[in-house]
Amino acid sequence: MLRAENLSLRLPEGEMDYIRFGGGKRALVMLPGVGDGFRTVRGMALPFALLYRKLNRDFTVYVFSRRRELPQHVSTREMAEDLNEAMALLALRNAAVVGVSQGGMIAQWLAIDHPDRVGRLVLTVTASRPNDTVRRVIDLWTRMAEQGDYKGIMLDTARRSYSERRLRQTELEYGLLGSLGKPKSFARFLTQAESCVTHDAYDELERIACPTLVIGGTEDGIVTGEASREIAGRIPKAELYLYEGLSHGLYEEAPDFLDRVAEFCR
Repeated sequence: MLRAENLSLRLPEGEMDYIRFGGGKRALVMLPGVGDGFRTVRGMALPFALLYRKLNRDFTVYVFSRRRELPQHVSTREMAEDLNEAMALLALRNAAVVGVSQGGMIAQWLAIDHPDRVGRLVLTVTASRPNDTVRRVIDLWTRMAEQGDYKGIMLDTARRSYSERRLRQTELEYGLLGSLGKPKSFARFLTQAESCVTHDAYDELERIACPTLVIGGTEDGIVTGEASREIAGRIPKAELYLYEGLSHGLYEEAPDFLDRVAEFCR
């Protein structure tokens, strides 16, 4: 039932890791957030397939990382071009595309520049342009990364992402991850972090023609709930759903999140 595979593609600019699972007829593409800068999805096919098993029957799910090697100053729009090339190699068109956080920024450009790739679009806890909160958070994480403080980034992410109830469960996990999983290099993360504060698709969002679901949390401590409202107000066919009292980690915390996404993408 899971059919989970760890795969990679050779693009003109380098290797891209991706995973595939599920057996449904409809393609669903997922794009993770800036944490992809620390570790690609390589080797994560089975954990993802189990975590997102509600999608396995209706969809064949593809989760794409950014390229393994990213030069400095690569933009989210350029990352979307890499994704378009990957989807072309796999003959993926009219897919349901679900972008989370920075993945949502990339998904915006994919839908704007390559509308044939995107049949339905879900933009989760993301922003169309940097706001004061995004700048402040990315600046903090950048300084921590430059100091090699991986544990600090993990703990700060947890504290900004979860409700108090969930935070008690995750803070220990994130602390252990920060202590044991420190990357050899922070360069890839720094490049992706920079792309978040240079991302600005606001003026072009009205070019997104496919049905779009924007999901946010009213207490989002990383991009803000207002960022979701702003996106939904600019995309002609957008629906907006805000989780009251939840933050950036709502896709893990809200029990109906996957049901909501699957219903829309069907």
